[in-house]
Amino acid sequence: MVYADLHVHTTRSDGEMSLSDVPAAAREAGVSVAAITDHDRIHPDLDAPVTQHEGVTLIRGIELRVETGDQRVDLLGYGVSPTPALEDELDRLQRDRIERGRSIVENIEDRIGVELDVDISEGIGRPHIARAVDEHPDADYDYEDAFSELIGSDCDCFVARDVTPFDRGRDLLSAACDLVSLAHPLRYPNPNEALALTEYLDGVERFYPYGDAVDVRPVERAIAEHDLVGTGGSDAHDDTLGVAGLSESEFHAIRGRFS
Repeated sequence: MVYADLHVHTTRSDGEMSLSDVPAAAREAGVSVAAITDHDRIHPDLDAPVTQHEGVTLIRGIELRVETGDQRVDLLGYGVSPTPALEDELDRLQRDRIERGRSIVENIEDRIGVELDVDISEGIGRPHIARAVDEHPDADYDYEDAFSELIGSDCDCFVARDVTPFDRGRDLLSAACDLVSLAHPLRYPNPNEALALTEYLDGVERFYPYGDAVDVRPVERAIAEHDLVGTGGSDAHDDTLGVAGLSESEFHAIRGRFS
């Protein structure tokens, strides 16, 4: 049974739930603790690093994409108390997201000859654009097709984001968060290089819905080698929580890390 789902997205970035939807979704899944980890944004309606909403503990978090030189990875910051430096960087990233989103939409409209109904504003990501493509009556692509044929990283309509360098991202999060963890390490093109970064972090996402065929022993070795906190979560973008996460005993073993 998952007690703490420490990787949940809302409409603040590319999730489908509003913050007010999260407690009910958590209770439906039997989850008592949820971390709100929107992409490059801190949820403004969470007024403390850890709060209670409708009987569910919510942790104010963030998922920050960073550049390592060879690949891009995601850092999860938990128990965020925003610093001016972090807020400045997040503002910069949102401006870049808007410019990049506008460029991708223009590329798609030129490519397939339709006008997409998508709100190009802070928080925009490729999932928003893929949904707009899927919902357009004259676009011959569903959501998955949009990624595989239009906006995937190797597709003609793709535009890369200008993300934060790893060292700077780690330092910004370390100054603002109670705990900084590497997200879903086995999803990256080079998992071993990603896991090597955990030497400079507090934790790594041990529990994640990779599927049964994925060997998680490299993650467990990194935890042992660097004395890491093992985090975990569903990476929920819809209203389904509790797919992965920590048991009650696992969460309470790290509860003291949070303000």
